[in-house]
Amino acid sequence: MKTTGWTVRATGEPMVPEERELSPAPDQVIVQVAGCGVCHTDLGFYYDGVPTRHPFPLVLGHEVSGTVVEAGDAAPGWVGRSVVVPAVIPCGRCATCEAGHGRICPEQIFPGSDVHGGFATHLAVPARGLCPVPELTDVSINPGGLELPQLSVIADAVSTPYQAILSSGLAEGDLAVFVGSGGVGGFGVQVAAAVGAHVVAIDVDAQRLETLSRHGAELTLCAAELGFKELRGALKEFAKQHRIPTWRQKIFETSGTDAGQATAFGLVGRGGYLGVVGFTPKKLELRLSNLMAFDATARGNWGCLPEHYPAIVGLVLAGKIALEPFVELRPLSSINQTFEDIHERRTSRRVILVPES
Repeated sequence: MKTTGWTVRATGEPMVPEERELSPAPDQVIVQVAGCGVCHTDLGFYYDGVPTRHPFPLVLGHEVSGTVVEAGDAAPGWVGRSVVVPAVIPCGRCATCEAGHGRICPEQIFPGSDVHGGFATHLAVPARGLCPVPELTDVSINPGGLELPQLSVIADAVSTPYQAILSSGLAEGDLAVFVGSGGVGGFGVQVAAAVGAHVVAIDVDAQRLETLSRHGAELTLCAAELGFKELRGALKEFAKQHRIPTWRQKIFETSGTDAGQATAFGLVGRGGYLGVVGFTPKKLELRLSNLMAFDATARGNWGCLPEHYPAIVGLVLAGKIALEPFVELRPLSSINQTFEDIHERRTSRRVILVPES
């Protein structure tokens, strides 16, 4: 089988379409890509020189939905099924996986870093961990009429904050604060609201915040208009109104910027929790002793275990996590212009690239 993928040959150089032959290994499937979301991590690989584990030339893209069109001998039953491909695919066999730490599996596959990714017509991935998608034409299952390309963002933008929220122990009535509310952060707001938490969204984009005020955020704070002391004061007042002590406050850094990380760290209170979800290659100076003095916790988050994906798909199809207001579909051939638009902040939605027929 042939695939055409938009290949990065060197950092920052225009991606070019290249044709390759694909044949599944015994434990692999070939997925015909329906859509592939563009993530902040892709931009880090492309613009900032963040190293991929497989050197360039490489096809990027790790937020994939599609249809299985071919399967290896050890992966029966998948052909013809619609799927979401997890962004992080653990091996499922090593001691790390058996201990429940599959997200740091040393043999994990991350499409678009370990292997060629989803900015292509087809890609080969392990069958293990694939998330089957129910029949989308069934109105009882999919009353919102979502289409398969839109579900691609589940693979990272939705599943990663879902995992971070699970790991934090966020519970009904707690306070969840998202510093950076585009992409991962915006979907995190919705996941936290579905849990029953009180949710605060912080961002520099007022339009994005206005949208989130209709999708789970009880309070929105524009960091472009408020200084840190004002942000902290507004947050403190909100928590006081809802009688939420600092030890029930979970701060999630989802901006992927050094300024956002500094803000998130500064908002952690006594007994509080910081979930680091966003990524930036930039360094920043922090007083780690705050964690000691406040008896607080900081924890990173890499991806989401595949076993959680069916529940996430269920939340999305049930309308508890909205996709349409936050995503934008573009043809795959627009990839170079799309990367530039996102890099220059000319779009505030998660762009999903759709291969042309």
